[in-house]
Amino acid sequence: MNLNQLEARPGSHKRRMRVGRGIGSGKGKTSGRGVKGQKARTGVSIKGFEGGQMPLHRRLPKRGFKNPTRLIYDVVNLGRIQAALDAGRLDAQATITREGLKAAGLIRGRRDGVRLLAQGEIKTAVTIDVAGASRAAVEAVEKAGGKVIMPVRSEAAADETGSAG
Repeated sequence: MNLNQLEARPGSHKRRMRVGRGIGSGKGKTSGRGVKGQKARTGVSIKGFEGGQMPLHRRLPKRGFKNPTRLIYDVVNLGRIQAALDAGRLDAQATITREGLKAAGLIRGRRDGVRLLAQGEIKTAVTIDVAGASRAAVEAVEKAGGKVIMPVRSEAAADETGSAG
């Protein structure tokens, strides 16, 4: 057997059907697409359309609630504040504010305020001005001799937001 005698196996190559080449071809006129209508046109696929039956995405129940007035806070832990104090990026004598935390690289400052959490340990007496803090974080700062300044909120507002501080 020589290279010029090689052939593909019979039936391994099927010629593609050329549509729209006259009624004698078997796939002329409508090219197998049926007759007229939106789906007979090119490029049409109606996503989610189920022939008039209520689509699946509308049959399923909607869950949950998206609060349009929800506040999202930048989170800072006490351990990171202590590390910044030790590195000299924050001044222990001045009040630590949102701007100071942003300058020190602890937050990005794109959100609605800063929330202080108690992970880590703080040994320096500092005054921290934040939008919110966990109870454990406030206790840890006060134990170290510092204090946490937060905006005054009524009990009703605290209960409404779910985070009492």
